[in-house]
Amino acid sequence: MGKATKDHLLKGGRGRGTDTVTLSDGMTVTVRALSRNEALGVQDLATTQEKDDFIISKGMTDPQLTPAEVSEWGAAAPAGDLQAVSRRIAELSGMLPDSGKEAYKSAGR
Repeated sequence: MGKATKDHLLKGGRGRGTDTVTLSDGMTVTVRALSRNEALGVQDLATTQEKDDFIISKGMTDPQLTPAEVSEWGAAAPAGDLQAVSRRIAELSGMLPDSGKEAYKSAGR
């Protein structure tokens, strides 16, 4: 680990890495931590579904979906799949009370 540069910070050095989430059918998706501005954007949303759709559309990188596509996926998928993806993004982003230690375990994955 080195000293952060201005360039590193301004280009999104998120520091908490990415992770893979396995869905109920055995398929996997890749997720990343949200930026601070993305995490703050969640607060502006009214419903839990809007919040989940936003979090997943920003934090799931492979495959990448729009909020409308996440909503469509949510209508067809088992509830646990979206919950697992959303929770892992929140953990990586440091948005849950217990996420700090877990986020740093996965750094660099």
